[in-house]
Amino acid sequence: MAINWDEIDSELDEIIDNAANETDEELASKISSLTKMTDEEVKELFPNPADAKKLVQLMKIVKSSEDRNTKMNNIVSNAQEFSGVMLTLLGKFV
Repeated sequence: MAINWDEIDSELDEIIDNAANETDEELASKISSLTKMTDEEVKELFPNPADAKKLVQLMKIVKSSEDRNTKMNNIVSNAQEFSGVMLTLLGKFV
């Protein structure tokens, strides 16, 4: 019996898409539990999981017990990485 590789590729793509959607749902839920944003707002603002991860890294700095100057230095050190996240947040809430 011949293997239908096109069908297998299609099935794998569907499985991957479903897994990504479930992961996105979990990620949005976790972020919304830490913020005043809803799951839907998180998914709308940060549809890319990599950006959502950057948001979490930024939140970690902001909520750390370090003093204000240290927090600012950490944010400045990572400004290029956080710039997109900051623009998104400011665009939404300003």
